[in-house]
Amino acid sequence: MLPTISMKRSLLYMGFAALLSTAVSCDKDDDDNPPADNTITGKVVADANFSLLEKAVVKAGLAGTLSGTGPFTVFAPNDAAFAASGISSASIDGMSPDALKKLLLYHTLTSEVVAANVPAGPNAKVSTANSPADSIFVTKNASGVFVNGVKVATADVDADNGVIHVMEKVLLPPGGNIVTTAQANLGGDNGLDSLVKAIVRADAAAPGLITLINSNILTVFAPTNKAFRDLLGALSLSNVNQIPIATLQAVLAYHLVAGRVFSSALANGTVSMFAGGSAAINLTNGTAGGPTITGNGNAGARSNIIATNVMATNGVVHVIDRVLLP
Repeated sequence: MLPTISMKRSLLYMGFAALLSTAVSCDKDDDDNPPADNTITGKVVADANFSLLEKAVVKAGLAGTLSGTGPFTVFAPNDAAFAASGISSASIDGMSPDALKKLLLYHTLTSEVVAANVPAGPNAKVSTANSPADSIFVTKNASGVFVNGVKVATADVDADNGVIHVMEKVLLPPGGNIVTTAQANLGGDNGLDSLVKAIVRADAAAPGLITLINSNILTVFAPTNKAFRDLLGALSLSNVNQIPIATLQAVLAYHLVAGRVFSSALANGTVSMFAGGSAAINLTNGTAGGPTITGNGNAGARSNIIATNVMATNGVVHVIDRVLLP
């Protein structure tokens, strides 16, 4: 009898040991492989291409928000999009948490909108998660989905609490109306100091231009400081103040287009100017194959469109490297 009892006890101990080993193994596996975080925050953290976005989200204090219930739609710039917008890790370091929060909420909607449900537009106005809400302008056409003229590179990345659309560039919220936006872009060859000076001079001589620019929804093709210097050199002048007022007014009006015309809406052909006449658009004949605009009076000398879709509260600005002549 004793050997039989001993054998039974041995078998019993072996069974307990196996169960304990299995339990420990399962606990270890659970520790090594925690459940995947499929929230928007989790998706951003898990994707190495979103390292700058992750850094911004954490600094802005939005990681908890974007892992919450939602639902949210996030137009998410990846690292390539930050680079294309001139925003680096150092740039993020230099921004305050509040500024980053405003920037990131400008990319966020408080509802889930998949690509199939994006309004066709063009330029359908959509309120963002910012408070008070800023607006973005979305368009869906045969070429894809665009937000403020910026293309969605990858749509419908599904998350448990919403959806991510990967953007080609960072969406920058407007800093004010068109004149204020021009005044905020000063200095250097690509600054708009000369344009601001020209507008102020023209308005002083015949009040109404600044009011017209700021009270209408417009697109402005804005010549740089170098563009004005080149024009003055061609005219054998040294200062914007030497341009006859009537000529200056006509030239400035020729840089305005009615409505918001984002880069995504530009097409080969002509664009009608706000004050009458038209200018020629070509999407591929500029420097490095970029877009150009050519005035009727420019004798075929085209202007490169060197920066696009600069947002203003009442329109959009495209920066050009040659003054357009009507």
